[in-house]
Formats: sequence, C-alpha cells, structure tokens
Amino acid sequence: MAAEHRAWIALGANLGDIRSSLRGALAALAALPGSRLAAVSPWYRSRAIGPHDQPDYINGVAELRTTLGPHALLAELQRIEAAAGRERSERWAARTLDLDLLLFDALVIASDGLVVPHAHLAERNFVVFPLCDIAPRLRLPDGTRVTELRERLGNAGLLATFATLEQLDD
Repeated sequence: MAAEHRAWIALGANLGDIRSSLRGALAALAALPGSRLAAVSPWYRSRAIGPHDQPDYINGVAELRTTLGPHALLAELQRIEAAAGRERSERWAARTLDLDLLLFDALVIASDGLVVPHAHLAERNFVVFPLCDIAPRLRLPDGTRVTELRERLGNAGLLATFATLEQLDD
C-alpha cells in the first residue's frame, strides 16, 4: 500500500462562474486516484494581484490526503485547471481557476516546474489566512508557523470571508 501524503492546495478564481469552477475543482481533487479531501477552508474575497482592471478573486485552501507524489499531483492540478478553461497567457492575469500546490508533507522541492513550499506562500495573505483556518498548528519546512505568517501579513486586501461558496455575493 502506498504511503498517504498531506498536501495543501490553494484554489482561486476571478472569471466566469466562480462558484461552479471552485466546486468543480474540489470535486476533481476528491476524485483523484488515491486521494481524499481532508479539509476545505472558508473562502476569502481579495483584490487581484497584477493588472488592476480585473475582478476580485475568491480564494481558499484545501487539504488533500493523497498517495500521489508531488510531481504527479502537480500534473493533475494543471489538468484540472485546463479542464476549467484556464489559459496561461499572461502572468497574474484573471483566471477561471488557479490551483497552486502550497505544501507537500514537510518536503522542500526546487525542480523545473515545481517549487514547494510555493515560492510566494509567505507573502500572500489570501493564501495564508485560509491555510491557517484549516491548519493553525501547521509549520512550514523551515519551522515557521502559519499563525506567525498570518500575524505578520495582516488582512490588507482581504475584502470579505464566506464559510461556504453558496454565501458568495455576486
């Protein structure tokens, strides 16, 4: 039997039917071979990074328990994004779906196409806040507590919080 790993995945969207995209992403994550959703955070509305003429994002984090390895999981995340209409044209452009592998167990990975912990995790409150909501005792591989990151980053740019996707305002 393959070992089960803990992976934390950021989910975000700011184009199209956001509720449907995020619901579909959660269902697709839960359906991955050897995988199950262990937790889903509340959802945060946040200002977009990048071009300022784009809509706000809805962001959350899911904890996935999986037997997939980190590179195989990344390939699945990219497949789920593509199925949701994700186009990789411009950096920080508006997106129908964005899935980022934030952490995978306590591994540190720096390879072509995969960096874990995610390169910008410690800079993005719209990722740290929901991560802290579902894993407040979690530490990054360097020992930093996610609660410390949350305090350091503050809530600037976080516009609202929703317990469920159904509570999103349009």
